[in-house]
Amino acid sequence: MAQQHAISPTRAQDFPEWYQQVVKAADMAENSEVRGCMVIKPWGYAIWELIQQQLDAEFKRTGHTNAYFPMLIPVAYLEKEAEHAEGFATECAVVTHHRLEARKDPDTGKTRMIPAGELTDKYVIRPTSETVIGAAFSRWLESYRDLPFKVNQWCNVMRWEMRPRIFLRTAEFLWQEGHTAHETREEAERETATMHKVYEDFQRDVLAVPSIPGEKTEHERFPGAVRTYTVEAMVQDRKAIQAGTSHFLGQNFAKAQNISFAGRHNERQFAWTTSWGVSTRMIGMLIMAHSDDDGLVCPPRVAPRQIVIIPVTPKEETREQILTHCRELAEKLAAQRFHDLPLRVEVDERDLNGGTKKWEWIKKGVPVRIEIGPRDLEKGSVCLARRDRPTGEKDFLTEKDLVTGITALLEDIQGNLLARQQAFRDAHIRPCSCLEDFKKNFGSEGDADWLLCPWDGSPEQEEELGKSLRVSIRCIPQGELGQGPEAPCILTGRPTSRRVLWARSY
Repeated sequence: MAQQHAISPTRAQDFPEWYQQVVKAADMAENSEVRGCMVIKPWGYAIWELIQQQLDAEFKRTGHTNAYFPMLIPVAYLEKEAEHAEGFATECAVVTHHRLEARKDPDTGKTRMIPAGELTDKYVIRPTSETVIGAAFSRWLESYRDLPFKVNQWCNVMRWEMRPRIFLRTAEFLWQEGHTAHETREEAERETATMHKVYEDFQRDVLAVPSIPGEKTEHERFPGAVRTYTVEAMVQDRKAIQAGTSHFLGQNFAKAQNISFAGRHNERQFAWTTSWGVSTRMIGMLIMAHSDDDGLVCPPRVAPRQIVIIPVTPKEETREQILTHCRELAEKLAAQRFHDLPLRVEVDERDLNGGTKKWEWIKKGVPVRIEIGPRDLEKGSVCLARRDRPTGEKDFLTEKDLVTGITALLEDIQGNLLARQQAFRDAHIRPCSCLEDFKKNFGSEGDADWLLCPWDGSPEQEEELGKSLRVSIRCIPQGELGQGPEAPCILTGRPTSRRVLWARSY
Protein backbone atom coordinates (compact mmCIF):
# COMPACT_ATOMS: atom_id res chain seq x y z
CA MET A 1 0.00 0.00 0.00
CA ALA A 2 1.37 3.42 -0.99
CA GLN A 3 2.40 5.71 1.88
CA GLN A 4 -0.09 8.47 2.59
CA HIS A 5 1.22 12.03 2.83
CA ALA A 6 -0.28 15.24 4.16
CA ILE A 7 0.39 17.12 0.91
CA SER A 8 -1.29 16.21 -2.36
CA PRO A 9 0.02 16.17 -5.02
CA THR A 10 3.50 15.10 -3.97
CA ARG A 11 6.69 16.72 -5.24
CA ALA A 12 7.19 13.94 -7.77
CA GLN A 13 3.64 14.26 -9.10
CA ASP A 14 3.41 18.03 -9.59
CA PHE A 15 6.11 20.19 -8.01
CA PRO A 16 4.52 23.63 -8.68
CA GLU A 17 1.17 22.57 -7.23
CA TRP A 18 2.91 20.78 -4.33
CA TYR A 19 4.57 24.11 -3.50
CA GLN A 20 1.24 25.94 -3.44
CA GLN A 21 -0.24 23.25 -1.20
CA VAL A 22 2.68 23.45 1.26
CA VAL A 23 2.14 27.21 1.57
CA LYS A 24 -1.57 26.59 2.19
CA ALA A 25 -1.09 23.68 4.62
CA ALA A 26 1.45 25.64 6.68
CA ASP A 27 -0.96 28.61 6.71
CA MET A 28 1.79 30.96 5.51
CA ALA A 29 0.14 33.13 2.86
CA GLU A 30 -2.69 33.41 0.38
CA ASN A 31 -3.46 35.25 -2.83
CA SER A 32 -5.13 38.60 -2.26
CA GLU A 33 -8.07 40.18 -4.05
CA VAL A 34 -5.55 42.18 -6.11
CA ARG A 35 -4.17 40.01 -8.89
CA GLY A 36 -0.52 39.18 -8.35
CA CYS A 37 -0.43 40.31 -4.72
CA MET A 38 -0.36 38.18 -1.57
CA VAL A 39 -1.49 38.31 2.03
CA ILE A 40 1.34 37.08 4.27
CA LYS A 41 -0.31 35.33 7.21
CA PRO A 42 1.15 35.28 10.74
CA TRP A 43 3.19 32.06 10.36
CA GLY A 44 4.77 33.25 7.09
CA TYR A 45 5.34 36.76 8.42
CA ALA A 46 7.00 35.38 11.58
CA ILE A 47 9.58 33.70 9.34
CA TRP A 48 10.16 37.02 7.56
CA GLU A 49 10.56 38.80 10.92
CA LEU A 50 13.24 36.30 11.97
CA ILE A 51 15.03 36.73 8.64
CA GLN A 52 14.78 40.49 9.03
CA GLN A 53 15.98 40.47 12.64
CA GLN A 54 19.07 38.39 12.00
CA LEU A 55 19.98 39.95 8.66
CA ASP A 56 19.53 43.46 10.05
CA ALA A 57 22.06 42.64 12.76
CA GLU A 58 24.56 41.76 10.01
CA PHE A 59 23.89 45.07 8.24
CA LYS A 60 24.56 47.00 11.43
CA ARG A 61 27.68 44.93 12.11
CA THR A 62 29.02 45.95 8.69
CA GLY A 63 28.41 49.65 9.35
CA HIS A 64 24.97 50.38 7.87
CA THR A 65 22.08 52.32 9.37
CA ASN A 66 18.39 52.09 8.48
CA ALA A 67 16.37 54.87 6.85
CA TYR A 68 13.12 55.16 4.92
CA PHE A 69 12.40 56.78 1.55
CA PRO A 70 9.10 57.54 -0.25
CA MET A 71 7.31 54.82 -2.18
CA LEU A 72 6.28 57.32 -4.88
CA ILE A 73 9.06 58.22 -7.28
CA PRO A 74 8.68 61.05 -9.81
CA VAL A 75 8.82 59.73 -13.37
CA ALA A 76 11.29 62.56 -14.03
CA TYR A 77 13.79 60.82 -11.72
CA LEU A 78 13.75 57.69 -13.86
CA GLU A 79 14.18 59.76 -17.01
CA LYS A 80 17.55 60.93 -15.69
CA GLU A 81 18.86 57.36 -15.80
CA ALA A 82 17.61 56.00 -19.11
CA GLU A 83 19.18 52.53 -18.98
CA HIS A 84 17.91 51.93 -15.46
CA ALA A 85 14.43 53.18 -16.31
CA GLU A 86 14.26 51.03 -19.42
CA GLY A 87 15.06 47.94 -17.38
CA PHE A 88 11.96 48.44 -15.21
CA ALA A 89 9.64 50.23 -17.65
CA THR A 90 7.34 47.29 -18.35
CA GLU A 91 6.97 46.50 -14.62
CA CYS A 92 6.06 49.98 -13.35
CA ALA A 93 2.75 50.93 -11.76
CA VAL A 94 2.08 54.62 -12.40
CA VAL A 95 0.04 57.00 -10.19
CA THR A 96 -1.73 59.57 -12.39
CA HIS A 97 -4.65 60.90 -10.25
CA HIS A 98 -5.00 62.11 -6.68
CA ARG A 99 -8.67 61.53 -5.83
CA LEU A 100 -11.80 59.51 -6.59
CA GLU A 101 -15.25 60.88 -7.35
CA ALA A 102 -18.50 58.95 -6.86
CA ARG A 103 -20.65 58.89 -10.00
CA LYS A 104 -23.78 56.91 -10.83
CA ASP A 105 -23.65 54.75 -13.90
CA PRO A 106 -26.66 55.90 -16.02
CA ASP A 107 -27.20 52.40 -17.41
CA THR A 108 -26.98 50.33 -14.22
CA GLY A 109 -27.64 52.89 -11.49
CA LYS A 110 -24.58 51.61 -9.60
CA THR A 111 -22.18 54.05 -7.98
CA ARG A 112 -18.73 54.04 -9.57
CA MET A 113 -15.57 55.52 -8.11
CA ILE A 114 -13.92 57.44 -10.97
CA PRO A 115 -10.30 58.71 -10.84
CA ALA A 116 -10.30 62.50 -10.88
CA GLY A 117 -7.82 65.29 -10.26
CA GLU A 118 -5.13 64.36 -12.79
CA LEU A 119 -1.63 64.94 -11.48
CA THR A 120 0.66 67.32 -13.32
CA ASP A 121 3.64 65.21 -12.26
CA LYS A 122 3.28 61.44 -12.63
CA TYR A 123 4.70 59.03 -10.05
CA VAL A 124 5.92 55.45 -10.16
CA ILE A 125 5.35 53.13 -7.20
CA ARG A 126 8.92 52.16 -6.45
CA PRO A 127 10.19 49.08 -8.28
CA THR A 128 13.54 49.85 -6.61
CA SER A 129 14.88 53.05 -5.08
CA GLU A 130 18.21 53.92 -6.72
CA THR A 131 16.77 57.11 -8.23
CA VAL A 132 14.96 58.52 -5.19
CA ILE A 133 17.80 57.60 -2.82
CA GLY A 134 20.32 59.02 -5.28
CA ALA A 135 18.41 62.32 -5.20
CA ALA A 136 18.70 62.32 -1.40
CA PHE A 137 22.43 61.52 -1.57
CA SER A 138 22.93 64.48 -3.93
CA ARG A 139 21.46 66.75 -1.22
CA TRP A 140 23.22 65.20 1.74
CA LEU A 141 26.79 64.61 0.57
CA GLU A 142 29.05 67.65 0.39
CA SER A 143 32.57 66.54 1.27
CA TYR A 144 34.75 63.43 1.23
CA ARG A 145 34.39 63.65 5.01
CA ASP A 146 30.74 62.57 4.60
CA LEU A 147 31.84 59.31 2.99
CA PRO A 148 31.33 56.41 3.05
CA PHE A 149 27.58 56.86 3.47
CA LYS A 150 25.80 53.55 4.01
CA VAL A 151 22.04 53.16 4.48
CA ASN A 152 19.49 50.39 4.20
CA GLN A 153 15.71 50.41 4.10
CA TRP A 154 13.18 47.66 4.82
CA CYS A 155 10.12 48.30 2.69
CA ASN A 156 7.77 47.03 -0.01
CA VAL A 157 8.19 47.44 -3.76
CA MET A 158 5.90 46.88 -6.73
CA ARG A 159 6.74 45.26 -10.05
CA TRP A 160 3.79 44.42 -12.26
CA GLU A 161 4.33 40.67 -12.38
CA MET A 162 2.39 38.83 -15.10
CA ARG A 163 3.01 35.25 -13.84
CA PRO A 164 2.68 35.49 -10.05
CA ARG A 165 3.58 32.79 -7.55
CA ILE A 166 3.34 33.34 -3.80
CA PHE A 167 6.67 34.46 -2.27
CA LEU A 168 8.63 33.80 -5.48
CA ARG A 169 7.08 36.35 -7.84
CA THR A 170 4.37 38.76 -6.74
CA ALA A 171 3.46 42.25 -7.90
CA GLU A 172 4.09 43.61 -4.41
CA PHE A 173 6.70 42.09 -2.14
CA LEU A 174 8.77 42.91 0.93
CA TRP A 175 12.50 43.38 0.81
CA GLN A 176 15.48 45.34 1.99
CA GLU A 177 17.59 47.51 -0.24
CA GLY A 178 20.98 48.85 0.78
CA HIS A 179 22.48 51.91 -0.91
CA THR A 180 25.96 53.28 -0.33
CA ALA A 181 28.19 56.07 -1.64
CA HIS A 182 32.00 56.01 -1.53
CA GLU A 183 34.99 58.19 -2.21
CA THR A 184 36.88 55.68 -4.37
CA ARG A 185 36.12 52.90 -6.81
CA GLU A 186 38.11 50.41 -4.72
CA GLU A 187 36.08 51.17 -1.60
CA ALA A 188 32.78 50.73 -3.48
CA GLU A 189 33.94 47.44 -4.98
CA ARG A 190 34.88 46.18 -1.51
CA GLU A 191 31.42 47.12 -0.26
CA THR A 192 29.81 45.23 -3.14
CA ALA A 193 31.88 42.14 -2.33
CA THR A 194 31.22 42.42 1.41
CA MET A 195 27.45 42.46 1.03
CA HIS A 196 27.56 39.67 -1.55
CA LYS A 197 29.37 37.56 1.06
CA VAL A 198 26.90 38.58 3.80
CA TYR A 199 24.07 37.15 1.68
CA GLU A 200 25.93 33.94 0.90
CA ASP A 201 26.83 33.37 4.56
CA PHE A 202 23.34 34.23 5.82
CA GLN A 203 21.55 31.87 3.49
CA ARG A 204 23.97 29.06 4.31
CA ASP A 205 24.16 29.56 8.08
CA VAL A 206 20.62 30.76 8.87
CA LEU A 207 18.40 29.35 6.09
CA ALA A 208 20.52 26.19 5.65
CA VAL A 209 20.61 26.76 1.88
CA PRO A 210 24.02 26.64 0.19
CA SER A 211 24.23 28.96 -2.79
CA ILE A 212 26.61 29.40 -5.70
CA PRO A 213 28.06 32.93 -5.53
CA GLY A 214 29.09 34.55 -8.78
CA GLU A 215 28.86 37.42 -11.20
CA LYS A 216 26.01 37.98 -13.65
CA THR A 217 26.84 38.19 -17.34
CA GLU A 218 26.38 41.46 -19.21
CA HIS A 219 23.03 40.19 -20.50
CA GLU A 220 21.73 39.44 -16.98
CA ARG A 221 23.23 42.49 -15.25
CA PHE A 222 21.09 44.89 -13.18
CA PRO A 223 20.03 47.87 -15.36
CA GLY A 224 22.61 50.65 -14.97
CA ALA A 225 25.14 48.58 -13.00
CA VAL A 226 28.79 48.09 -13.91
CA ARG A 227 28.82 44.66 -12.25
CA THR A 228 26.13 42.53 -10.61
CA TYR A 229 26.89 39.71 -8.20
CA THR A 230 24.36 37.05 -7.27
CA VAL A 231 23.81 34.08 -4.98
CA GLU A 232 22.02 31.27 -6.83
CA ALA A 233 20.22 28.52 -4.90
CA MET A 234 19.11 25.14 -6.24
CA VAL A 235 15.74 23.84 -5.05
CA GLN A 236 14.33 20.33 -5.20
CA ASP A 237 13.13 20.43 -8.81
CA ARG A 238 16.69 21.56 -9.69
CA LYS A 239 15.61 25.02 -10.76
CA ALA A 240 17.61 28.05 -9.72
CA ILE A 241 16.39 30.87 -7.53
CA GLN A 242 18.26 34.18 -7.58
CA ALA A 243 18.28 34.63 -3.83
CA GLY A 244 20.08 37.97 -3.55
CA THR A 245 22.10 40.46 -5.57
CA SER A 246 24.80 43.04 -4.91
CA HIS A 247 25.53 45.71 -7.53
CA PHE A 248 28.59 47.85 -8.17
CA LEU A 249 27.03 50.87 -9.87
CA GLY A 250 30.25 52.71 -10.64
CA GLN A 251 29.54 56.42 -11.19
CA ASN A 252 26.58 55.89 -13.52
CA PHE A 253 23.88 56.92 -11.06
CA ALA A 254 26.10 59.56 -9.46
CA LYS A 255 26.57 61.35 -12.78
CA ALA A 256 22.88 61.08 -13.67
CA GLN A 257 21.81 62.49 -10.32
CA ASN A 258 24.74 64.73 -9.41
CA ILE A 259 25.90 62.76 -6.37
CA SER A 260 29.12 64.72 -6.03
CA PHE A 261 31.36 65.98 -3.26
CA ALA A 262 34.40 68.13 -2.59
CA GLY A 263 37.47 65.90 -2.68
CA ARG A 264 40.59 65.98 -0.55
CA HIS A 265 42.11 68.73 -2.73
CA ASN A 266 38.79 70.61 -2.95
CA GLU A 267 38.08 69.33 -6.46
CA ARG A 268 34.48 68.36 -7.29
CA GLN A 269 34.10 64.64 -8.03
CA PHE A 270 31.36 62.08 -8.40
CA ALA A 271 30.73 59.39 -5.79
CA TRP A 272 31.03 55.65 -6.47
CA THR A 273 27.82 53.90 -5.47
CA THR A 274 26.45 50.42 -4.73
CA SER A 275 23.08 48.81 -4.07
CA TRP A 276 22.12 45.36 -2.81
CA GLY A 277 18.97 43.53 -1.76
CA VAL A 278 17.09 40.37 -0.81
CA SER A 279 13.34 39.83 -0.52
CA THR A 280 10.52 37.57 0.65
CA ARG A 281 11.61 35.39 -2.29
CA MET A 282 13.96 33.80 0.26
CA ILE A 283 10.92 32.28 1.98
CA GLY A 284 9.90 30.63 -1.29
CA MET A 285 13.46 29.39 -1.68
CA LEU A 286 13.42 27.94 1.84
CA ILE A 287 10.13 26.12 1.19
CA MET A 288 11.28 24.62 -2.11
CA ALA A 289 14.70 23.65 -0.75
CA HIS A 290 13.74 21.85 2.46
CA SER A 291 10.08 20.85 2.55
CA ASP A 292 8.71 17.36 1.92
CA ASP A 293 5.44 15.64 1.07
CA ASP A 294 4.13 16.20 4.60
CA GLY A 295 4.55 19.98 4.51
CA LEU A 296 6.98 22.72 5.44
CA VAL A 297 10.37 21.85 6.92
CA CYS A 298 11.74 24.93 8.67
CA PRO A 299 15.38 25.36 9.76
CA PRO A 300 15.51 26.04 13.53
CA ARG A 301 17.08 29.49 13.13
CA VAL A 302 13.98 30.85 11.34
CA ALA A 303 11.26 28.58 12.77
CA PRO A 304 8.52 30.70 14.43
CA ARG A 305 8.28 27.91 17.01
CA GLN A 306 11.36 25.74 17.44
CA ILE A 307 9.72 23.39 19.94
CA VAL A 308 6.07 22.49 20.43
CA ILE A 309 5.00 20.50 23.47
CA ILE A 310 1.81 18.48 23.01
CA PRO A 311 0.18 17.33 26.29
CA VAL A 312 -1.44 13.90 26.03
CA THR A 313 -4.38 13.87 28.46
CA PRO A 314 -6.54 10.76 28.03
CA LYS A 315 -8.03 11.14 31.52
CA GLU A 316 -9.57 14.32 32.90
CA GLU A 317 -8.19 13.70 36.41
CA THR A 318 -4.58 13.91 35.21
CA ARG A 319 -5.10 16.72 32.69
CA GLU A 320 -4.16 19.68 34.90
CA GLN A 321 -1.11 17.87 36.32
CA ILE A 322 0.21 17.14 32.83
CA LEU A 323 -0.52 20.67 31.60
CA THR A 324 1.28 22.19 34.59
CA HIS A 325 4.27 19.94 33.97
CA CYS A 326 4.37 20.88 30.26
CA ARG A 327 4.29 24.58 31.13
CA GLU A 328 7.16 24.15 33.59
CA LEU A 329 9.20 22.27 30.98
CA ALA A 330 8.47 24.99 28.41
CA GLU A 331 9.81 27.63 30.82
CA LYS A 332 13.04 25.67 31.31
CA LEU A 333 13.53 25.33 27.57
CA ALA A 334 12.59 28.96 26.79
CA ALA A 335 15.19 30.14 29.31
CA GLN A 336 17.93 28.83 27.00
CA ARG A 337 19.37 30.61 23.97
CA PHE A 338 20.11 29.39 20.46
CA HIS A 339 22.36 31.63 18.37
CA ASP A 340 21.87 34.39 20.95
CA LEU A 341 18.05 34.33 20.78
CA PRO A 342 15.71 32.78 23.39
CA LEU A 343 14.25 29.44 22.37
CA ARG A 344 10.77 29.77 20.91
CA VAL A 345 8.58 27.20 22.71
CA GLU A 346 4.82 26.65 22.74
CA VAL A 347 2.60 24.33 24.76
CA ASP A 348 -0.36 23.36 22.59
CA GLU A 349 -3.25 23.41 25.06
CA ARG A 350 -6.04 23.63 22.47
CA ASP A 351 -9.07 21.41 22.85
CA LEU A 352 -8.21 19.22 19.86
CA ASN A 353 -7.26 15.58 19.57
CA GLY A 354 -3.57 14.71 19.59
CA GLY A 355 -3.46 13.53 15.98
CA THR A 356 -4.87 16.82 14.68
CA LYS A 357 -2.31 18.80 16.68
CA LYS A 358 0.56 16.58 15.57
CA TRP A 359 -0.21 16.94 11.87
CA GLU A 360 -0.76 20.68 12.11
CA TRP A 361 2.72 21.18 13.55
CA ILE A 362 4.24 18.77 11.05
CA LYS A 363 2.74 20.77 8.19
CA LYS A 364 4.01 24.01 9.74
CA GLY A 365 7.53 22.59 9.84
CA VAL A 366 8.26 22.89 13.58
CA PRO A 367 11.75 21.38 14.12
CA VAL A 368 10.99 19.54 17.40
CA ARG A 369 7.72 18.06 18.67
CA ILE A 370 7.47 16.74 22.21
CA GLU A 371 4.61 14.65 23.56
CA ILE A 372 4.09 14.11 27.30
CA GLY A 373 1.43 11.78 28.68
CA PRO A 374 0.75 10.08 32.03
CA ARG A 375 3.42 7.38 31.56
CA ASP A 376 6.02 9.95 30.50
CA LEU A 377 5.17 11.96 33.59
CA GLU A 378 5.77 8.92 35.82
CA LYS A 379 9.09 8.09 34.14
CA GLY A 380 10.35 11.67 33.88
CA SER A 381 10.72 11.18 30.12
CA VAL A 382 9.44 12.66 26.87
CA CYS A 383 8.60 11.39 23.40
CA LEU A 384 10.46 13.50 20.84
CA ALA A 385 10.13 13.76 17.05
CA ARG A 386 12.43 15.70 14.70
CA ARG A 387 11.02 17.31 11.56
CA ASP A 388 14.17 16.52 9.58
CA ARG A 389 13.51 12.80 10.00
CA PRO A 390 10.69 10.54 8.78
CA THR A 391 7.34 11.43 10.33
CA GLY A 392 6.89 8.18 12.26
CA GLU A 393 10.38 8.19 13.81
CA LYS A 394 10.47 8.97 17.55
CA ASP A 395 13.04 9.13 20.34
CA PHE A 396 12.46 8.63 24.07
CA LEU A 397 14.74 10.50 26.45
CA THR A 398 14.74 11.87 29.96
CA GLU A 399 13.65 15.43 30.58
CA LYS A 400 17.06 16.18 32.02
CA ASP A 401 18.78 15.06 28.82
CA LEU A 402 16.26 17.05 26.78
CA VAL A 403 16.90 20.27 28.68
CA THR A 404 20.68 19.96 28.70
CA GLY A 405 20.89 18.83 25.08
CA ILE A 406 18.20 20.89 23.34
CA THR A 407 20.48 23.52 21.76
CA ALA A 408 22.82 20.82 20.45
CA LEU A 409 19.78 19.01 19.04
CA LEU A 410 18.59 22.14 17.21
CA GLU A 411 22.10 22.70 15.87
CA ASP A 412 22.15 19.13 14.62
CA ILE A 413 18.84 19.64 12.77
CA GLN A 414 20.13 22.91 11.27
CA GLY A 415 23.34 21.21 10.13
CA ASN A 416 21.54 18.16 8.79
CA LEU A 417 19.27 20.29 6.60
CA LEU A 418 22.27 22.15 5.20
CA ALA A 419 24.26 18.97 4.54
CA ARG A 420 21.29 17.33 2.85
CA GLN A 421 20.70 20.32 0.60
CA GLN A 422 24.39 20.69 -0.23
CA ALA A 423 24.67 17.03 -1.23
CA PHE A 424 21.61 17.37 -3.45
CA ARG A 425 22.95 20.51 -5.11
CA ASP A 426 26.42 19.08 -5.73
CA ALA A 427 24.94 15.91 -7.22
CA HIS A 428 23.10 17.96 -9.85
CA ILE A 429 25.81 20.34 -11.05
CA ARG A 430 27.99 18.83 -13.75
CA PRO A 431 30.35 19.93 -16.49
CA CYS A 432 29.15 20.09 -20.10
CA SER A 433 31.52 20.53 -23.01
CA CYS A 434 29.32 20.26 -26.11
CA LEU A 435 26.08 21.73 -27.42
CA GLU A 436 24.54 18.31 -28.06
CA ASP A 437 24.74 17.34 -24.38
CA PHE A 438 23.52 20.82 -23.45
CA LYS A 439 20.38 20.46 -25.58
CA LYS A 440 19.77 16.91 -24.35
CA ASN A 441 19.82 18.07 -20.73
CA PHE A 442 17.52 21.06 -21.21
CA GLY A 443 15.44 19.74 -24.11
CA SER A 444 13.19 17.46 -22.06
CA GLU A 445 10.29 18.50 -19.83
CA GLY A 446 11.72 16.73 -16.77
CA ASP A 447 14.08 18.07 -14.12
CA ALA A 448 17.35 19.30 -15.60
CA ASP A 449 20.79 19.53 -14.00
CA TRP A 450 22.80 22.74 -13.80
CA LEU A 451 25.52 22.70 -16.44
CA LEU A 452 28.97 24.23 -16.01
CA CYS A 453 30.04 25.16 -19.54
CA PRO A 454 32.94 26.87 -21.31
CA TRP A 455 31.43 30.09 -22.63
CA ASP A 456 32.61 32.85 -24.93
CA GLY A 457 29.34 33.87 -26.57
CA SER A 458 27.98 37.39 -27.00
CA PRO A 459 25.00 38.76 -25.02
CA GLU A 460 22.87 38.32 -28.15
CA GLN A 461 23.95 34.68 -28.54
CA GLU A 462 23.31 34.09 -24.85
CA GLU A 463 19.78 35.47 -25.18
CA GLU A 464 19.01 33.45 -28.31
CA LEU A 465 20.27 30.15 -26.88
CA GLY A 466 18.52 30.78 -23.58
CA LYS A 467 15.16 31.57 -25.17
CA SER A 468 15.29 28.51 -27.41
CA LEU A 469 15.50 26.16 -24.39
CA ARG A 470 13.97 28.38 -21.65
CA VAL A 471 17.22 28.53 -19.69
CA SER A 472 19.65 31.23 -18.66
CA ILE A 473 23.19 31.75 -17.41
CA ARG A 474 22.73 32.03 -13.68
CA CYS A 475 26.24 33.30 -13.01
CA ILE A 476 29.94 33.13 -13.70
CA PRO A 477 30.87 31.29 -10.48
CA GLN A 478 33.48 32.74 -8.18
CA GLY A 479 36.70 30.85 -7.49
CA GLU A 480 37.81 27.64 -9.16
CA LEU A 481 34.31 26.76 -10.36
CA GLY A 482 34.30 29.76 -12.69
CA GLN A 483 37.66 28.99 -14.28
CA GLY A 484 39.08 25.93 -16.01
CA PRO A 485 41.62 24.82 -18.56
CA GLU A 486 41.17 26.40 -21.96
CA ALA A 487 38.39 24.62 -23.87
CA PRO A 488 36.09 25.37 -26.82
CA CYS A 489 32.99 27.45 -26.04
CA ILE A 490 29.96 25.15 -26.36
CA LEU A 491 28.38 27.54 -28.88
CA THR A 492 31.11 29.42 -30.76
CA GLY A 493 33.95 26.92 -30.48
CA ARG A 494 36.35 29.69 -29.51
CA PRO A 495 38.85 28.71 -26.80
CA THR A 496 38.03 30.10 -23.34
CA SER A 497 38.96 29.44 -19.73
CA ARG A 498 35.72 30.98 -18.43
CA ARG A 499 32.98 28.72 -17.09
CA VAL A 500 29.33 29.70 -16.63
CA LEU A 501 26.38 27.98 -14.96
CA TRP A 502 23.31 27.41 -17.11
CA ALA A 503 20.02 26.38 -15.45
CA ARG A 504 16.29 26.66 -15.55
CA SER A 505 15.05 29.17 -13.03
CA TYR A 506 12.10 30.73 -11.23
